[in-house]
Amino acid sequence: MRRPTLAIRWFAMSLALALLAGCATPGTTPDDGRSADQWQAQQERLEALDTWILIGKAGLRTSRETTSANLDWSQHPHYYRMLISGPFGSGRNLLEGREGRFTLTNAEGRFEASSPESLMQQQLGWSLPVSSLSDWIRGLPADHSDYRLERDERGFPQQLEQDGWQIVYRDWAQVESLWLPRRLSMEYDDLSVTLVVTEWRPAIDD
Repeated sequence: MRRPTLAIRWFAMSLALALLAGCATPGTTPDDGRSADQWQAQQERLEALDTWILIGKAGLRTSRETTSANLDWSQHPHYYRMLISGPFGSGRNLLEGREGRFTLTNAEGRFEASSPESLMQQQLGWSLPVSSLSDWIRGLPADHSDYRLERDERGFPQQLEQDGWQIVYRDWAQVESLWLPRRLSMEYDDLSVTLVVTEWRPAIDD
């Protein structure tokens, strides 16, 4: 695997995140208010959640450097859009996926491929599991591969291992009637990504 380059770093940000009608800003008390039965009670609704806006900040650390970026992620059943902006790259990097077509647009041009992973491999020389992000950001394992999941004392996800990545859920926020991850860290080899969600806007169907 090639070491992350300047062009790769923004993509790691989108991973760390990828993003998510209602608007809420996460906030937690010292014990964050969660109870032991809440995760199981919301499971079905959480799995059905497929539309949201997520705004946050992502931090990237490698063996060579540390940097950060802003993330604006819009997710819909058949389309997603991740806008990455910050001190790395040219300032604006856009990843879009729609019905089997995926594009990456930055200062170097616009690129297209049949999957986000192959797009990254072709343009950057390596790939990240972009297809898993919409599950991981909801606290769920992706359904396409084996995984190992540990839960905390309240039954909420605490650590998830899948596709060589280790995801640790460090903080939660109650957004309307759902508990959603507010802060998580993800590691793969020497790449470490931390995502802090400053605004969750899930489209919740009650």
